[in-house]
Amino acid sequence: MGRWQGQADPPLSDLGRAQARSAAHSLGALDAIFASDLQRAAETAAIISAAIGVGPVLIEPDLRERDAGEWSGLTRDEIHERYPGYLPDDRHNAFAPHRGKPKRPPGWEPDDALLERVLRGVRRIHDTVPDGDVLTVTHGGVIYALEGHLGEPFGRLANGQGRWIEIDDDKLRLGDRMLLVNDDGTPVTVPDQL
Repeated sequence: MGRWQGQADPPLSDLGRAQARSAAHSLGALDAIFASDLQRAAETAAIISAAIGVGPVLIEPDLRERDAGEWSGLTRDEIHERYPGYLPDDRHNAFAPHRGKPKRPPGWEPDDALLERVLRGVRRIHDTVPDGDVLTVTHGGVIYALEGHLGEPFGRLANGQGRWIEIDDDKLRLGDRMLLVNDDGTPVTVPDQL
């Protein structure tokens, strides 16, 4: 916990499985479930799919997390040690002003490439299910990219939290954020590695 995962592909934790089961109880009727191809998202989607009886889970590789390059698997402290001056000191807002544009490692996926990839995935999902309600299990960086593209300021997401996105005539529109992990006592966690 507390590591920049990026496109690293560790398995879902026991807590993540409990959060997925809890999230399934918060969902209404769905027409399809899509997931990133990274196993933490795909397993979350499979747990939800089994619990609500909608499936199979359709995999969309373009919704995988941002490639964090050389930072994958490192903690914030390790990044500070190996890449001094790259991260802002405000650990609760990685997008706070940081002497100009934040510095990133050479393998970091650029914002424009991430957004292009994510929009391509969203278009494929919409082409597959043009009408109806779809759950897409993806990653914080993907949601942040879509929110930023649509003019929403940065705000940290908890695990099990998402955002409604509506598509109308190929235009994306942000709906509300929602926390799917319900009040059954399952802990809500907020990643703080940014």
